[in-house]
Amino acid sequence: MGSRRGLRARLKLTLSYAGFLLVAGALLLAVVWLYLLRYVPDNSRGLLGVSPNRYLLVHTFAPAAAVAMAGLLVFGLVGGWLLAGRMLSPLTRITAAARLAGNGTLSHRIRMTGRRDEFRELSDAFDSMLEQLESHVAEQRRFAANASHELRTPLAISRTLLDVARKDPTRDRHDLIERLHAVNTRAIGLTEALLLLSRGDGGAFPRERVDLSLLAEEAAETLLPLAEQRRITLDVTGTAARTDGSAELLLRMVTNLVQNAVVHNLPEGGGTVAVRTGADGGTSVLRVENTGPRLAPELIPTLTEPFRRGTDRVRTDEHAGVGLGLAIAHSVVRAHTGTVDLTARPSGGLVVTVRLPGAA
Repeated sequence: MGSRRGLRARLKLTLSYAGFLLVAGALLLAVVWLYLLRYVPDNSRGLLGVSPNRYLLVHTFAPAAAVAMAGLLVFGLVGGWLLAGRMLSPLTRITAAARLAGNGTLSHRIRMTGRRDEFRELSDAFDSMLEQLESHVAEQRRFAANASHELRTPLAISRTLLDVARKDPTRDRHDLIERLHAVNTRAIGLTEALLLLSRGDGGAFPRERVDLSLLAEEAAETLLPLAEQRRITLDVTGTAARTDGSAELLLRMVTNLVQNAVVHNLPEGGGTVAVRTGADGGTSVLRVENTGPRLAPELIPTLTEPFRRGTDRVRTDEHAGVGLGLAIAHSVVRAHTGTVDLTARPSGGLVVTVRLPGAA
């Protein structure tokens, strides 16, 4: 059961302003009485020739004081109402914007002008919040649309294979099973990547002391067969780079960066992937640099978005890409309050630099 609606803020301010004026007027009259009228001789009989006369002054002063108090009350109510309306007008605009946002309209902005006061700061903070919400909602919608599209593809392929097998009983079952296995593996990998991306965005995970140099060596050891298969030289060097976070998520981040560097390398082979770790002041740094095709400058900022691919990758059953490698890495780094910088190499390829807070 909701609480009863109280007085509006404008009415409260008006009554407060009028009450303040009445109290100030009463105090002024009290001061006049205490410090002026009590020193005037009292002549309640109204005898002639006695001046000044407190009796006459009181009976003359009292009606005038009553009129003055009534005037102060009217002035306080009217002036307080106008002044409160002027002061609260920014809140009216902010309230209207909040109602629009509550109805799903996030593109509206207050854009309050004038001197920078508390209301202006509140308006700017509200506009900034709306901008972030609009960007987040747009990103989530785009992500949901892309995820639906990516998940629909393996499901559609599986249904097609099963329809063909049902219509053609003589079809080789071994080939059908292998193809279904590959499609199912890709769907599972995509689902796990989506769950990992959601987990990284949430930031809810236990933290422990982690050394990025050890994670880089582990990721390189895991991906060495893939690098050898593509004739890519994988080099890992550097010093200890300790941070506090989830070892599982950080290992996935490093593995994704190294795998992305191997897969998006020179298609004819002979390329390199260099992984460097180290500490820079109070920051732990991981740098992954790879050769490869040249990337357009306008493409670089979009590579960390989900389902973005810088180049056409050659898919294998073991390392089928889903366009979430850099997005997951960026999400994990962001959850660990770090930063990711992407730079295109002039001769082709990409340099990814991850900076994480050093271990406490």
